[in-house]
Amino acid sequence: MFPGPTGTNVVDRKILRALQCAPRLSFRRIGEVAGVSEQTAARRYQALRRSGALRVVGLVNRRVYGAAEWVARIRCRPDRVAPLAEALARRPDISWAHLASGGTEIICVIRAPLDMPREDVLLRQLPRSASVLDVSVDLIIHNYDTPDASGWTGYGDNLDPEQVRQLTSQRPALTPGPPLPPAEEDAPLLEALAQDGRTTHTRLAELTGWSLSRVARRLEALESARTLEYEVELLPERLGHRLQAILWLRVAPARIERVGAEAARYDEVPFVGAISGEHNLMVTVIARDPEDFYRFLTTRIAATPGIDGYGVSISVHHLKKAASLISRGWLVPPS
Repeated sequence: MFPGPTGTNVVDRKILRALQCAPRLSFRRIGEVAGVSEQTAARRYQALRRSGALRVVGLVNRRVYGAAEWVARIRCRPDRVAPLAEALARRPDISWAHLASGGTEIICVIRAPLDMPREDVLLRQLPRSASVLDVSVDLIIHNYDTPDASGWTGYGDNLDPEQVRQLTSQRPALTPGPPLPPAEEDAPLLEALAQDGRTTHTRLAELTGWSLSRVARRLEALESARTLEYEVELLPERLGHRLQAILWLRVAPARIERVGAEAARYDEVPFVGAISGEHNLMVTVIARDPEDFYRFLTTRIAATPGIDGYGVSISVHHLKKAASLISRGWLVPPS
């Protein structure tokens, strides 16, 4: 379905990149960017979505409720890991979860208030089970954005810098100050966007009982207030990138900012976070195969000064990619 060396054709890659820059971009505009008709752009987008390669979701900004993010590594008995993994993925305050290390390790991101004791963050998530052999929980203290904050583009960036600039400039101007909480009346709107971030204005009007103009105004207000964010979820294996890993880097304190910012610029890297543990940088890496990952380690990581040590967790299964607090009942701050 996706010809070409990286698993997609040129039109598909342009569509993916355009959506990363502007997730609710119209099909007419997507077609202009990709050099195809509006109908072809819509058809190719739907094909990507049906295949599981692409999903756009609308998420409530976690900072609305003062939630910090914690990364947990849970080492388990291989024969008992599946029920625990499924139970964790169902939890509303776990926003991301992978099964790694040959099925012996669950890695997940937990959203919980900063002042909650670390033991409570963990124990609330884990049922009492002899399957758990070891656990570590660390706070994510800083996220390093990609250059244009649009996500992973290792499948191939087929837009020129001017096109990227034009698309990203269409984002609404952000109001100063912290993100604002949504109103109770926003719940149907945000529920729909959590399922499909590209739900049309017409459908949103039907679900909310609002006029089209009110839907448009409310979307703009929520986006400007940084209450509502969009995430373009890609399934790398459907795009020809079948190996995903997490690097746990130990970096000298004086080098953390430089190493983190540099790693975030690599095409292979969708996320870099500074964390509170012994390994103080968490770097997710997407590669085509083991040799591609080896090249990344020996040319990118090996050439970066300040790294004193590293560990690797190879992802074997996605359990959960993203969670909207609003869609899981967090319309009011969690107690």
